[in-house]
Amino acid sequence: MMAVTLSLVGCARPHVSPLAPPPYRAEIGAGYDVTWAALVRAMAKQNLPLRAIARDSGVIATDDVVTPIGVYCDCGRIGDDPLEGEALVTFTVFAEPDGAVTNLQINSSMRTQAHRKGSSGTLKAKPVYACASTGRFEANLVDAIREAVKH
Repeated sequence: MMAVTLSLVGCARPHVSPLAPPPYRAEIGAGYDVTWAALVRAMAKQNLPLRAIARDSGVIATDDVVTPIGVYCDCGRIGDDPLEGEALVTFTVFAEPDGAVTNLQINSSMRTQAHRKGSSGTLKAKPVYACASTGRFEANLVDAIREAVKH
């Protein structure tokens, strides 16, 4: 019995997690007040549920948002097959005045909600895998803020 169990475990494909990138950082060429207003508008246009918003400390945090794996996050592979399905993502944006510019840092937290190996099979909730940001959300948000502060 033990030999059968060990042989099955030995043949299982390991989960390969993606490497987590560092926090996304950007500099906005406008003062804090203008950048903050643009940031709040950009988050509202994305229709993101906000958990916390604190202008005095420069923090905006979202609640969990369901997104398809591959859009905002990469959840790795099992063997040769990428994970597909849905992930829960949250973002925390930190804005800090620096003279005539504003520095932004965007942290992300991502994990699978319902996934499958490759494009076959049904979605499973367990096990939960950590995911890494693709950088797409962060880049789009910063572009929207930069565009808004121009006007």
